[in-house]
Amino acid sequence: MPTVPEILHPAGAPKNGVDRRGFLSTAAGGAAVGALAGLAPRLHAEDASEFKPRRVGLIGSGWYGKFDVFRMLQVAPVEVVAVCDADSEMLQEAATLIAERQDGKTPKTYGDYREMLRAEDLEIVVVATPDHWHALPMIAAVESGAHVYVEKPTSVDVLESKAMLEAARKQNRVVQVGTQRRSTPHLVEAKNKVVDEGLLGDVGHVEICCYYHMRAKGNPPNTEPPKNLNYDLWTGPAPMRPYNPLVHPRSWRAFTEYGNGIVGDMCVHMLDMVRWMLDLGPVDQVYSEGGILIDPDSKANITDTQTATFTFGELPVVWTHRSWGNAPDPEYPWAAFVYGKNGTLKASVQKYEFIPTGKREATVQGDVVLEPDFDPMEKDEPRIERHVAPASREHMKNFLRAVEATEANGGEAVRPIADIEQGVTSSVACILANLSLELGRSLKWDQTNWQVSGDAEANARLARPYREPWTHPSQNA
Repeated sequence: MPTVPEILHPAGAPKNGVDRRGFLSTAAGGAAVGALAGLAPRLHAEDASEFKPRRVGLIGSGWYGKFDVFRMLQVAPVEVVAVCDADSEMLQEAATLIAERQDGKTPKTYGDYREMLRAEDLEIVVVATPDHWHALPMIAAVESGAHVYVEKPTSVDVLESKAMLEAARKQNRVVQVGTQRRSTPHLVEAKNKVVDEGLLGDVGHVEICCYYHMRAKGNPPNTEPPKNLNYDLWTGPAPMRPYNPLVHPRSWRAFTEYGNGIVGDMCVHMLDMVRWMLDLGPVDQVYSEGGILIDPDSKANITDTQTATFTFGELPVVWTHRSWGNAPDPEYPWAAFVYGKNGTLKASVQKYEFIPTGKREATVQGDVVLEPDFDPMEKDEPRIERHVAPASREHMKNFLRAVEATEANGGEAVRPIADIEQGVTSSVACILANLSLELGRSLKWDQTNWQVSGDAEANARLARPYREPWTHPSQNA
């Protein structure tokens, strides 16, 4: 068996016959060297030589969809050949900006992902839609034969995530989830230098938090959808709400119909980071409380204040978010605090510090790795998260290495650092936190059997009702 990159692990999934896309990529290998010479200077030489050219499709062309494919274009000789979105103006903007980054090659545009997947021979699909649209396109993409990069959280309900995991394994495809803390350079360093070296000692408690004021405010009147938006398709399987300008294009996260609130948006990152650092499996028990305590006048229906306790064996991981007030530690407003017998690890997207017990100063520390001159286009990129770009580039490389290793492995899928199973495990815990809050009780989770132990009412809510004519993927298993 060919050597697999150290950070990857063989999936052990059964082979799915002849890998047509692997054959096509191998056949094109001779032409690849010549094609690299014509690339714009967006690629570092070592990145250009590491990866094969591949055909990429993007589903969901909003802020983060563009952010994701821009980072992929920076590290590999891929071509985004197709883009899909229910908003025609957003779609055309994305196609134009992508063309600027790939030598004027303008991707084809589609209003429906199903049409795109039928028409295009795609090797990779990026799914960066609102959360309520993650499951169906991701499943359809792997069924078409593509490998997938899907944004977090994996889904809105538990059984969507289960169906996504099962589809990835059945189709023997590489699926990377956008939980890029696992690829953040300074956090990888923190794991290596603090956690793996045993500096913490026995870990007895973890706190994770977000105190950003990110919940949508205001209560504008409902209106007719703009003509550029296919609102029926945008709504898809979610309940049909009257159109409101708060919902699209970005504040949809403030509504439970489309996502999992701040828990699903921000907690999933920190929880997944802690699970990765401490090598934790599925959550055993979840309890959450909170609500709309400070801003009842906003149209937003997600919580503005919430805590959740995720129990892994005897280890509690306690989440807190407030979209108001000040952070207890102003230098760590979105972070994890890992408390060990021998010291405390403080970790955020900006930096980390290890402070030994009884000391005031950190003995091990590191900052975010910024690359201000990586790509001249980044200087003018709207809303770019500069501190996240290095992590996302590394995350894309990890994903593409898994795709390359899968081909070298005879088509046997190789799992990336944020494999779909890891993304599902972290996402499900966050979904259960919101369910616990709704039900007002603790939930004991059994991921082996995909059910809440001894709680029929909770189990009945593991799959949300789908709006017709859409069918929940759990019904197609």
